[in-house]
Amino acid sequence: MNPESFQNKPSRETLPGMTGRFVHGEKHTLAYWEAKAGTVFPVHEHMHEQMTYVLSGTLEMELDGVKHILREHDVLLIPPHTPHGGKAVTECRLIDSFSPVREDYK
Repeated sequence: MNPESFQNKPSRETLPGMTGRFVHGEKHTLAYWEAKAGTVFPVHEHMHEQMTYVLSGTLEMELDGVKHILREHDVLLIPPHTPHGGKAVTECRLIDSFSPVREDYK
């Protein structure tokens, strides 16, 4: 596989105030997100293990009923089938890693 750039991927709004760009491997999806301040991510769960990395901004994440404040360079591991959601406290840039592949983001 050749190197890819998120900048060359189409951006799509997945929630009001949140856009994403995606790179998919055989067993993994990497997502780059831009979220406007105040964007809410409703509590949900999925079969994928997820790691969220904050490139910039402040993100409030709720994981299994516990709230966490994440700032630049913080990482949160979200196990499969674990309720989670959150809110962009400020404008945020995020990287999410998902395994297995997120077919719904293709």
